Amino acid sequence: MDSIQYIIEPHVQDLGGFQARRLLPSDILTQIGPFIFFDHIGPAIFPPGKGVDVRPHPHINLATVTYLFDGVLLHRDSLGSVQEISPGAVNWMTAGKGIVHSERTPESERNKEATLHGIQTWVALPDEYEETEPWFRHHEANSLPSWQTSGVSFTLIAGEAYDQTSPVQTFSPMIYLDVQMSAGSQFTLPANYTEQAVYSVTEGLVINNLPIEQHRLVVLTTGTSVDISATGDARCIIVGGEPLGKRYKWWNFVSSRLERIEQAKQDWKEKRFAQVQGETEFIPLPEETSKREQPL
Repeated sequence: MDSIQYIIEPHVQDLGGFQARRLLPSDILTQIGPFIFFDHIGPAIFPPGKGVDVRPHPHINLATVTYLFDGVLLHRDSLGSVQEISPGAVNWMTAGKGIVHSERTPESERNKEATLHGIQTWVALPDEYEETEPWFRHHEANSLPSWQTSGVSFTLIAGEAYDQTSPVQTFSPMIYLDVQMSAGSQFTLPANYTEQAVYSVTEGLVINNLPIEQHRLVVLTTGTSVDISATGDARCIIVGGEPLGKRYKWWNFVSSRLERIEQAKQDWKEKRFAQVQGETEFIPLPEETSKREQPL
């Protein structure tokens, strides 16, 4: 059996001052386990006085997960959370029935050259948890399981892998793993989840003897384990889990129910979402023609 089902190339998004490589959703595939959105952000360098300014915007029926390789972001949300995130830490925000948040470069970082590099994912919630109360939790880097073996360093961002369990609360079985490899090292990824994929953050990654280009999301065939090796210093992100069924996506809204997205659109348009304290700006609802409902 061929161990690789798809190799997804990124679609580059201009986010205003920096770029993101979007791997999910794609024309080939829209979900991997509970993961419904996958952006590789940066690497970006901002001159003094500049930075990231993602104005307040809403989410429903999903969780956002932010994990940085480099740089600092300041998270604010409508629950009153104010949290800086640094490399190796995790911000998990469960939108549930609705939340609003902003992401900006902290003022303390703007008086110098600032950087940003990392991964942002969205995770679908099981049907019974889509309308849960929203919550936000931050996990410092030193709270995550990390281990090394034969030139390979693992950090478990969320879920379970290799008999380790992340302290990050999740709603369904998943793997979200950061792997850094030295030249000549290798490890085996077992087929512990129905759907799994490997993202090549860098060059030098080889999967079952197939060299993988940088910035590719390699979707593995269900039920197959793979050997992953490195021809040079390399880094990859592994995501996966159990599928949750079809989801609809429109702008920042994701739900199993199309009518719920329609309600969220009206709620944002009519300013019924809670506000983010300390913020006066917001991202307006896009034009209907620009962000059609998309079944995931």
